[in-house]
Amino acid sequence: MSLPSTPTAVYAKRRAAIGRALKAAGGGIAVLPTAPERPRNRDSDFPYRHDSYFYYLTGFTEPGAWLVIESSGKAVTSTLFCLPKDLERETWDGIRLGPDAAPAQLGVDAAFSVDTLDEKMPGLLTNQNAVWFPFATHKGLQTQVDGWLGQVRARVRLGAECPQSQHDLCRLLDEMRLHKDRHEIAILRRAGAISAGAHVRAMQTSAALLRQGIKGGLREYHLEAELLHEFRRHGAQAPAYTSIVAAGGNACVLHYRAGNTELQPGQLCLIDAGCELDGYASDITRTFPADGKFTPAQRTLYDIVLAAQEAAIAATKPGNRFTDPHDAATRVLAQGMLDTGLLSKAKHGSVDDVIESGAYRQFYMHRTGHWMGMDVHDCGDYTEPGSQPRLEKDALGQMVMKKPARILKPGMVLTIEPGIYVRPAKGVPKKFWDIGIRIEDDALVTAEGCELMTRGVPVAADEIEGLMRG
Repeated sequence: MSLPSTPTAVYAKRRAAIGRALKAAGGGIAVLPTAPERPRNRDSDFPYRHDSYFYYLTGFTEPGAWLVIESSGKAVTSTLFCLPKDLERETWDGIRLGPDAAPAQLGVDAAFSVDTLDEKMPGLLTNQNAVWFPFATHKGLQTQVDGWLGQVRARVRLGAECPQSQHDLCRLLDEMRLHKDRHEIAILRRAGAISAGAHVRAMQTSAALLRQGIKGGLREYHLEAELLHEFRRHGAQAPAYTSIVAAGGNACVLHYRAGNTELQPGQLCLIDAGCELDGYASDITRTFPADGKFTPAQRTLYDIVLAAQEAAIAATKPGNRFTDPHDAATRVLAQGMLDTGLLSKAKHGSVDDVIESGAYRQFYMHRTGHWMGMDVHDCGDYTEPGSQPRLEKDALGQMVMKKPARILKPGMVLTIEPGIYVRPAKGVPKKFWDIGIRIEDDALVTAEGCELMTRGVPVAADEIEGLMRG
């Protein structure tokens, strides 16, 4: 049995907000399943992770559950369908909440066994103006809804009315989830603090083991184990995503997974890792010298990336657009590439020319941030709702019709993560080969600017070296 760590009233408030949105759209019913269990092999499943939309409205993490919200009259009502109590299955799989206890524990108006879902849904859909459910997120859901609607249509001669339209429930939920409430922010801060501590532990372990020596060498998976230990030690349920622990040139592979590469003195190590706590993610990247001391070439590029992040942080504030931090970071990175000879001034011209041509993408090929929250790449539009498309260049320099980027507002949470990745190539100074650097923090937009929720781990090169010496 798994109950919400956030007060039940918070979830009730969110369900009420969805109900008001349905009323504003002319009334209707919303249907939302949680994620299914997924088999790993013959006798076990992958570790279960609830559906984020479902959890956002219920705080309930058991599999096999559905939520129905009705908003066709004056009141908004919510009904939960969940697994029934079953002594035999609970002996094997754990205690279930059950439908009898669900209303009091979760604050829903009614609850039934999920075994009755197909029996009750046609009746719940009858005489509703519209049906809302998440499009393209649950395999087979559209077919299931169509089956229920078919049963309603079969009774129209008896006076039943069938919903005349279908809408994507994610459209309403995405906008709600983009703006974090105080309960979400508190969890995100805590998740950020736990993850920062894990990065500190990994840095210190790397330096200590390289100093004293370890049989078989220090491997990427050793540092991954330190991260996981720290996550669980402080109550986080799991990593928010597959941890990246990349030694040396592996850091130039953006989605590299921790492997068995041995860390060598004089190399950099890039760790991109964060925990998930009570359904909310954190996302931190730090790049540090495996033995605790940057080489001059490493320090040169590191300071450029850090300056780019500082420029992006300054641009992360209310009224600015989502793309402003990226543009600010890109300008600093492009100038740094020219100054260090990564890009030839004779060939590529000024920093404006480098940005115009996209030449910087040889060494910086991703965006500077993304929304973050319940999912590490969280939902929410990146363009401003209600705005009109305009002709502008895309990331590849092609002219396309695009809407203006989203305007940042307090309560939004995004990552800020510039980087430089230098693969061996003709014309690239050899001293920079196989250096990959990324620095990433989680930023909460505030009334004044932004709050970095993950600075419990050092970011300045001198501070990193000091930490690792200790």
